[in-house]
Amino acid sequence: MAKVESFELDHNLVKAPYVRQAGYEQHETGAIVTKFDLRFVQPNQDSLPTGALHTLEHLLAINIRDYIDGVIDLSPMGCRTGFYLICWGEHTTEEIASALEKVLNIVLETTVVPATTAKECGNYRDHSLFGAKEYAKQVLAAGISRDPFVRTV
Repeated sequence: MAKVESFELDHNLVKAPYVRQAGYEQHETGAIVTKFDLRFVQPNQDSLPTGALHTLEHLLAINIRDYIDGVIDLSPMGCRTGFYLICWGEHTTEEIASALEKVLNIVLETTVVPATTAKECGNYRDHSLFGAKEYAKQVLAAGISRDPFVRTV
């Protein structure tokens, strides 16, 4: 059976919020893909409501590309505790965390959520800008750790 990195992680030991490198693959052609775990809330203790999660997904997916080159995808975790960010090339947790902080500050200033029509979004009615801002505030206030096993702030 294939191993899934996130299923190997002991979710009882991590301390959110944090950014951690969750994967690194190099293809035989030399192409590199890096995956990051952007954890917003503590696993098995909290979860992001779907409206806030969905709105954060839209805002992060659009704005993170202004700070990180080679973004392939930003997607919510099924457990609703954060997001996965997948990028071409090598990136550091410091680079990703710094970009995330910048984007969360943009979320706090946002007045309109992009791509929220039935044409642009598969669940356009399920958004909460208020909720997205509340979780952005929470993550920024706690500080984003670069090591999920040690709280730095």
